[in-house]
Amino acid sequence: MHMRSLAISALLTATYASNIHDVCTPSYVQQHLPAPDFYQGLTIDTSTVTANPVINVTVVDNDFYPDAVFDYCNVSFTYSHNGVNDEVALTYWLPTPTDFQNRFLATGGGGYAINSGNQSLPGGIIYGAVGGLTDAGFGAAQSNTVTQWLSSNGTLHWHNIYMFGYQGIREMSELGKEFTKSFFNLTQSNTTLYSYYQGCSEGGREGWSQVQRYADAYDGAIVGAPAFRWSFQQTQLLYPDVVEQTMGYYPSPCELQAIVNQTIISCDPLDGKVDGVVARTDLCYIQFNISAIQGQPYYCPATPASPLSPAIPAQQGNVTQEAIAVAKKILEGLHDDQGRRVYFAPTPSAQFTEAQTGWNATSNQWGLSVLSLGGVFVEVEIDLLNGSNIPNLNGVTYDTLKDWIYEGMQRFQGVLETTWPDITPYKQAGGKVLMFHGESDWGIPTASSVRYWESVRQIMNPGMSYNDSAAAQNEFFRLFLVPGATHCASNPAEPNGPFPQTNLAVMIDWVEHGILPETLNGTIRQGPSKGQNQQICAWPLRPVWSGNTSNPECLYDQQSVDYWNYDLNAFNVPIY
Repeated sequence: MHMRSLAISALLTATYASNIHDVCTPSYVQQHLPAPDFYQGLTIDTSTVTANPVINVTVVDNDFYPDAVFDYCNVSFTYSHNGVNDEVALTYWLPTPTDFQNRFLATGGGGYAINSGNQSLPGGIIYGAVGGLTDAGFGAAQSNTVTQWLSSNGTLHWHNIYMFGYQGIREMSELGKEFTKSFFNLTQSNTTLYSYYQGCSEGGREGWSQVQRYADAYDGAIVGAPAFRWSFQQTQLLYPDVVEQTMGYYPSPCELQAIVNQTIISCDPLDGKVDGVVARTDLCYIQFNISAIQGQPYYCPATPASPLSPAIPAQQGNVTQEAIAVAKKILEGLHDDQGRRVYFAPTPSAQFTEAQTGWNATSNQWGLSVLSLGGVFVEVEIDLLNGSNIPNLNGVTYDTLKDWIYEGMQRFQGVLETTWPDITPYKQAGGKVLMFHGESDWGIPTASSVRYWESVRQIMNPGMSYNDSAAAQNEFFRLFLVPGATHCASNPAEPNGPFPQTNLAVMIDWVEHGILPETLNGTIRQGPSKGQNQQICAWPLRPVWSGNTSNPECLYDQQSVDYWNYDLNAFNVPIY
């Protein structure tokens, strides 16, 4: 027994003392790949292994991790599914042996991309974690996977959809954890490997796709502004376009921006602090009437033509009654033609990105510009036609949008909707979840994350009071609404708002050291206060400033809780 311990110790010492150039070679990687029978139904192609040391890399100014300089080993290899003619490419960035801290980080993508390229992997290396991503078999189409969701017009390619929906991330994570253990000899030493996930938007949905299905997915998952409730989310992107078409008015981008800018100015003080940030969008909606903006002047200079857009003339005028009516309708959120609520509303301080109109150089006027991210959902996933956008919205009503949601919800319930509310197995396995969402998110309504947190609370804590069930949930799953933040990013329109740049460090402290994040650390990413820290309140508490303090008090506000909880009464089934 003593000799065996010495042998293991010597092996570990040799590994950790190794130079990155000694272990970052194809032959060393091949020797430490998962065994052929590790994951049923998969075959790793050892001949595709690449391994290259990358030295003295500098990363700066990223919203999801701090500035750093590091070395890493860039490893890639492919595998296939037995009986399927496919090839899935994996990429792992490994810290140097001396920098490795027994951690693995899985990452996701955004939009229809299954990964975020090299943008997300430094977030692992900085904290001594192996970082992994997958192309899920989409190859060159990994940044726009929907181009491969149909086998042909009328036929869904379900294998590809399942790979995008959850299977690709699962396989990358499991193979990555096993590879990490072998590469750093953790298996022989019986050393714990801590596993984490980090992703935002589609990457957030991908994180939930693992937590909801697999108790052993990760020790901690960080999910930002998740694009779950898939069919609702993709369809609601078209709602502002349908509003403009229905009301017959197409405001210029400058006119819409004037409405947002004035809303931010008017609602800024409602949280008790004048700093250009709307930290209480609930109070903004309840107390501020945007009709007060009508008549305000706006001006935006002309922009020259580019390869992708025509020249745009200067935009100048006063905010019209028609523009206010369009903005109000958008801020009400989608209702069907009978007035029943279909989906959540954007917050008043969010940009009207989805409502952006296009300049027609022939007619010299602003007109409808259908957002392709929503249009491709209808074209490919509802109508089953290969394409990149629906050609127009002719005849589309609010009821049409509801019907598309209903059809998509039934079709993709088991793979893309990703709102299963009972995550008891993950909790019982000791898993933690940190979810965050910008209060000024233009792409995914902030209320979407509140809805899911509340659904989990109700399902997993039956019979408990609100306060007791919220406290029980916060022991393993915490939600933070980020003042001023836009979609998965700090917000130039509210530059003094914090953004949770060090989420992985917070999660590591929670998982490995038992330090529960009562508040979330945020960093101001822009402007004269760049670099300053500000704490972010955990839901259901809301921020209130009193006096000249840098951090808010986090208080319970029943009116706020009521505002964020919507009755989606257009549906007769539960919407989690």
